[in-house]
Amino acid sequence: MTGAPASAAGGTGRPAPGGKLGAAAVNQASLWNIANILTMVRLVLVPGFVLLLLQDGGYDPAWRAWAWAAFAVAMITDIFDGHLARTYNLVTDFGKIADPIADKAIMAAGLICLSALGDLPWWVTGVILLRELGITLMRFWVIRHGVIPASRGGKMKTLAQGTAVGMYVLALTGPLATLRFWVMAVAVVLTVVTGLDYVRQAVVLRRKGLAAERADQAARMAAEAAALARATAAEPAPASALVDEGPEAAEGRGGPEDVRDPDRFAGRAEVEPGR
Repeated sequence: MTGAPASAAGGTGRPAPGGKLGAAAVNQASLWNIANILTMVRLVLVPGFVLLLLQDGGYDPAWRAWAWAAFAVAMITDIFDGHLARTYNLVTDFGKIADPIADKAIMAAGLICLSALGDLPWWVTGVILLRELGITLMRFWVIRHGVIPASRGGKMKTLAQGTAVGMYVLALTGPLATLRFWVMAVAVVLTVVTGLDYVRQAVVLRRKGLAAERADQAARMAAEAAALARATAAEPAPASALVDEGPEAAEGRGGPEDVRDPDRFAGRAEVEPGR
């Protein structure tokens, strides 16, 4: 592949005419890119994997080998669809939602079926599924403050889980059966450790987000107060305050009796020059 698929560029690589209609056509075409198709294949493989694993009571080595093949294809598509989406700019809203659902669905199906067949303790299935569900809900809890990136430990956890479940799907005996037990033990430990680390990251991210929101709110309030103070200082005094000073000002200059008896004040003014 030498470049982005045609669907990512709207089919021909030229801007589609028609304004909003053209943009809608490009978005519709970009849904059917190779990354999303691989995600859809993985979703379709989930019921097929379950049927193959439980065929003939779930203990036929041949059917379980076919089930392992379906599980392996699903794990491989999980690796390639994300890489293709990031490399060729094929990220879509559908992919953001469907990809993690497909990942959790194939893993949950394998764990539940293995526990139902008695090959895997239920507490192992419970620990892994509760961790995955809890981390997913926690991501939504802090999404308005930021996104928790996938860590190296999380990628190692996914690899260990996929390898362990795949080994349990196969009808292994002898040393390989012992090996799969230890691989699953490593997967459980990584599941718990990385889950606790994600919780720590979520708490720190939320605290920083709340602190930033409080700081922004305080800055906005300070800016509004400063703007109000400048507007008040620049506002001129009302003209009525300069012309009509009221009776209180008159009392301060001529006394209250002058204000109440203006004729007395005028008569005194006429007598003054004759003295």
